[in-house]
Amino acid sequence: MANVYILIGAFLAAVILGRIIIPNILIISLRKRLFDVPDARKVHNRPIPRLGGVTFFPVIVFTFAVTTALRVMMNEIEYEIFTAKMACEFLFLIAGLTLLYIIGIGDDLVGVRYRKKFLVQIISASLFPIAGLYINNFYGVFGIGEIPVWIGMPFTVLLVVFITNAINLIDGIDGLASGLSMVALVIFGVIFMHYELWNFAILAFICVGVIIPFFAYNVFGNADKGRKIFMGDTGSLTLGYIISFFVIKYCMYVPGEDMQAYGAPVVVAFSVLLVPCLDVVRVVLKRARTGKALFMPDKNHIHHKFLDMGFTPRRALITIQIMSACFCAFSFIAVKHIDNTLVFVIDIVVWTLLNMWFNRVINKRKTTKNQELKIKN
Repeated sequence: MANVYILIGAFLAAVILGRIIIPNILIISLRKRLFDVPDARKVHNRPIPRLGGVTFFPVIVFTFAVTTALRVMMNEIEYEIFTAKMACEFLFLIAGLTLLYIIGIGDDLVGVRYRKKFLVQIISASLFPIAGLYINNFYGVFGIGEIPVWIGMPFTVLLVVFITNAINLIDGIDGLASGLSMVALVIFGVIFMHYELWNFAILAFICVGVIIPFFAYNVFGNADKGRKIFMGDTGSLTLGYIISFFVIKYCMYVPGEDMQAYGAPVVVAFSVLLVPCLDVVRVVLKRARTGKALFMPDKNHIHHKFLDMGFTPRRALITIQIMSACFCAFSFIAVKHIDNTLVFVIDIVVWTLLNMWFNRVINKRKTTKNQELKIKN
């Protein structure tokens, strides 16, 4: 029970620290005129500070370090287990976060070419296999069980880069990336609590805690009064990397730590991140099909679709969050009763059908607008 109180304390500490730091980031951004300037691709129509994500890394590392030290002192942690493998996992996580934090700040302040960002992401992702964390089992999904090391390690690197960029690219309207990340982090936190992996659960809820004050400023802040802020690449890369860390930890099969109580971990983890991950796949495939550069920004993401259907940014945020929650709820229930491969396939099919429906609505709306313009002219 003491671990639960410590978790709550760490969560509240992260909320408080985030609430203290973000207003100061706003002041610095306004004084130094460090803004995200609107353009044709962006939703906002006025310059907004974009350094909200600068808060995440220091608050997360500070709170987690202090909490872990206190747990060791209070004998609430198995010291010999932590110092062996788990310490390496968290130290490599912090090392990777540091690299992404540096490249994220650079991109938010002066811009960084995507090749350099990818290189740093690959280096950071490679630290997980070095720490002994990699996907080594598909738990029977598509008939695949144990995965050889020589496949699992490079696959893990690609998966970490993919998830990190998925969170980064979904950050297109207020609260979307942070909201989806909060849901994913809460789910992983609860899962790790269930398996009594308290270090991971505490870290997950610390991340939720630091996101909450940012979410309030990002979604409900008044831009006219200088109370609105974006997370920027610094924040989205930090959240994406940490979430990928939890995905790998949850999906990795370790004898004696079998985490299949909720179904095949790969299916459960996929359902939690289905919206940002499948959105990236869809966008990249469309760019490849139309001959466009794969890594150039455009207005083809899921939130752009909702805006094109006539949704306001707030309604789009709520609808996408509900859609993501429905996918999670279905998968968590279905994996208990039907084949996990079928659950995976159903998620993809439903996502595809929904996007086809969205496209029809958008095309119909454009046709109606064109007809109205012809009548007026």
